[in-house]
Amino acid sequence: MRTVGFSTTPNLVLRLPMWRSRLMLFLLFFVFMLLLLRAFWIQGPGNAFYEAKGVRGTQRELELPASRGKILDRNGQVIATSLEAKSVIAYNDTVPDDLAADKVKRLASLLQISETELRKKLKEDRKQLFLKRQVDPVIAQQIKQLEIPGIGLNSEYRRFYPEGEAMAHVVGFTNVNDKGQEGMELSRDKDLAAYPGQRRVVIDRLGRVVEEIAIEQLPQNGKDLQLSIDSKIQYLAYNAVKSAVEQHHAKAGGAVVLDTQTGEILALANYPSYNPNDRRNLSGEQLRNRVLTDTFEPGSTIKPLTISIALEKGSVTPNTNMAIGAKYLVGPKPITDTHPYTNLTVTEVIQKSSNIGTAKIAMNNLSAEEMWDFYTAVGLGQTPKIGFPGAVAGTVHPFKKWMPTDQARIAFGYGISASLFQVARAYTIFARDGELVPLTIERSPEYKSGTRVLSAKTAIEMRKMMEAVTEPGGTAIKAQAEGYRVGGKTGTAHKLVGKGYGNSYRAYFAGIAPISAPRIVVAVMIDEPTGGSHYGGDVAAPVFSTIVGETLRALNVAPDSQHSQLTLNEQSSKAVSTASLQTQHVVLKR
Repeated sequence: MRTVGFSTTPNLVLRLPMWRSRLMLFLLFFVFMLLLLRAFWIQGPGNAFYEAKGVRGTQRELELPASRGKILDRNGQVIATSLEAKSVIAYNDTVPDDLAADKVKRLASLLQISETELRKKLKEDRKQLFLKRQVDPVIAQQIKQLEIPGIGLNSEYRRFYPEGEAMAHVVGFTNVNDKGQEGMELSRDKDLAAYPGQRRVVIDRLGRVVEEIAIEQLPQNGKDLQLSIDSKIQYLAYNAVKSAVEQHHAKAGGAVVLDTQTGEILALANYPSYNPNDRRNLSGEQLRNRVLTDTFEPGSTIKPLTISIALEKGSVTPNTNMAIGAKYLVGPKPITDTHPYTNLTVTEVIQKSSNIGTAKIAMNNLSAEEMWDFYTAVGLGQTPKIGFPGAVAGTVHPFKKWMPTDQARIAFGYGISASLFQVARAYTIFARDGELVPLTIERSPEYKSGTRVLSAKTAIEMRKMMEAVTEPGGTAIKAQAEGYRVGGKTGTAHKLVGKGYGNSYRAYFAGIAPISAPRIVVAVMIDEPTGGSHYGGDVAAPVFSTIVGETLRALNVAPDSQHSQLTLNEQSSKAVSTASLQTQHVVLKR
């Protein structure tokens, strides 16, 4: 078989012009040079531009979350803490414009916003923005499963308050940025505050972190804060106040419990309250820390202070007998008691809450300056220094402006104003043998020295007189606590309406226990009771009784009384009936 050569076969011979081959070679060389120049530009002078563009598309600055400090009660129980949560972030430069309608609808539903609002956010000219903060981890997982490009999650913390309504006015709450807004969260915000760190990461198209490049700043957790509040005592005080408000169809109520040895605030309760974990539909009425922020005319709770001045001067003794009568004229309007008395001892003036008796002691034995000096010495008219937001000073007008009618009225609690907290603190002088105790809301279990404003002799005498208030013939038999001797003072004051007084009242009781060795001061206020009685002895005294009994048992204070608390049937017995009915009317409409 003969072999045929390629070049010798006419049909197979290529007859291309030389210029075409040279042109093709030149074009290939030219394209190669363009690619070479382009590569040189990208790797050389243009490198910064393309690197920055790549970083913008894949790298992000994310926060490293830090935990806000815990708030603890006196026993170490957590009453405010931070739980892990997620924030939902949109990287708008990577979110597709043609995002499926069903995914938009589902995402909007999980975020609890409208589809219109979500689409508006996704079209904002921002590289990244928060769609929602502090999302529950379960909801965050559902959002993650949608796998929407450009929608990512970041870790953070949200505040949680285990004690709920009972502790709300003490701890307060934070906003979405973890800044304190109320209570101790606000007043100790600088100490509790956490400072988040910063990290640079690479994300994929779904917003997931695929690589951590660098930690640019380390997170710093906040400091823990331990309060003097006892969760158990706080809870029982809150429940006692809440029960009284509901029973008497009242507007509001409050109570404060003080440790007279250490000056620690054991409980500070208000009702109505709110759930700091769910603040939807929160109103100003619920936010008000009435124990510290509301001032009122203290009424008969001021009488022990007035009479203490006269006892200290030696002008009267507990057994001094004095004429009372039906009226006492000071100025154009006479001072009266609901039930007229012919004669009373100074002890009985306190026991039966006589306006006339108190006013006579003040006008016949005390100067306006002496009264003003003593009231201010026990903290009235001055802002309590406990570092709690919203605490008010109340009002004690300068004594030089007092007219005789002013002095007489102020003697039994009208014409001045104070908060329930101020009244409670003033009563520490009776529990501590004449010393005004410095108070604190932070854990501080040491014995505190106070400022002497009365002699021990006067304070002890006043304790005995205040105990008589809770005994048969007194205005607060219902203040008695099972197993403990107690003493205190009722108050039932008209509320100011404009420039005059209306038909509504505040009922108070402030007292100490146990009388033999005082450990606590408890003050109670019920605002506008309407369910039958409005007297302090009927409305506030039972709340005092409940709080005192439970608190002293919680503190392991030994009982000092051999007698059980009088039952309502015993209070209605013949031996008590007449005195009880009389004194219930004597309690101030004042």
